[in-house]
Order: sequence, then C-alpha cells, then structure tokens
Amino acid sequence: MSSKKHLIVLSAPSGAGKTTVARHLLGTFPFLRFSVSATTRAKRAGEEHGKDYFFLTRDEFRHAIEHDDLIESEEIFGNYYGTLRSVVSEAVSRGEFLVFDVDVKGALSLRSAFPDDTLLIFVAPPDLETLAKRLRSRHTESEDQINVRLARAEMEMGHRDRFDHVLVNADLNETLARAEQLVRDHTEGAPHQPSLFGEP
Repeated sequence: MSSKKHLIVLSAPSGAGKTTVARHLLGTFPFLRFSVSATTRAKRAGEEHGKDYFFLTRDEFRHAIEHDDLIESEEIFGNYYGTLRSVVSEAVSRGEFLVFDVDVKGALSLRSAFPDDTLLIFVAPPDLETLAKRLRSRHTESEDQINVRLARAEMEMGHRDRFDHVLVNADLNETLARAEQLVRDHTEGAPHQPSLFGEP
C-alpha cells in the first residue's frame, strides 16, 4: 500500500485544536484544499454554493442519504451536514489532496469508504482536565454545555487508537510542526513549501 494519502482527516474533541491545525495546514501547503461539505442550513451573505458549502434542501439531503451519496453526515443545531461521496471520489481521481475537519464517526466513515487514500490524525488534549480549562476559558458556553462536551470528549478519546497518528496538543507549535511533517510524509510528489518551523 502506498504511503501517499489524498485525504488528510483531522478529528478531535471540541477544544483540542483540530480546526487550528487544519487552518495551519491549508495555509502552509498550497496544494491542499478544504473539503466542502453539504448542508441544509441557509446560505449566509457572501457564501457561494460549491465554494463554502453545497447548499441542499432537506428533501435533497434525505435523498442523498437514502441513495448512499453521503460518506458521513450529522445533525448540528437542527441542520444537517455531510460529505458528498461524488465530490471526494472526483478529487481523488484527479490526484487532489483534501483536508477534513470531522468528528470521529465521520473520520472512520471516510476510512471505510477510501481505505487506501485516507490518513487519520487525532488531535488530543494532554488530558480532560486541560480540555475543561480550555473550554471554560472561551466563555462561550454554560457549565452544563461544557459538561456535555467533556462527556463526548471522553467517548471520542476512546477511539483514538483507531487513528493512524495521535498528536497530543500540549504545545501548539510542536503539534503544528508534527502535523506538517505527517502531510509531507504522505503527499509525495506534491509541491511542498519550506516548513515554518525549519527542517527537522
């Protein structure tokens, strides 16, 4: 099996830093692009269909589920989000490299759909106590909401051994440097840029 992976999939408990890692990788490697999800939520000002999201009606989304057109999907605050199988298949066939920021279930679904092309990276907090401090420091949620996130985080941490690599995010710069190196190791032939952290 080739070490080249076209699908770079990041998962983590909320607050562990996966979105920061995803943004860093997209800013560091011009050949990477973020996987555009499908959603039933309303289009916001300035958003474009096919660029920010694929905006589907609820009927269209249900049709996609029934016809196995979605690799993974979830409901968030009353709206549905998912990854269109056709979009990912076309990107892989063109030799493109996609970055995904998804939950554990979504990551494992991507691995199941594209076993030879998927690199699974789990971004973990040093421990749940540190994660709780990070969530509380954001001052965006109630204590009950934080406790729900922590309970989910404990469940998600139980699946980390199913990922190819676990990055324990104790020091952000070190985590970003390790994530960069993983991308370099698994995107042979792509036009790499110099690391922001120097050569290892």
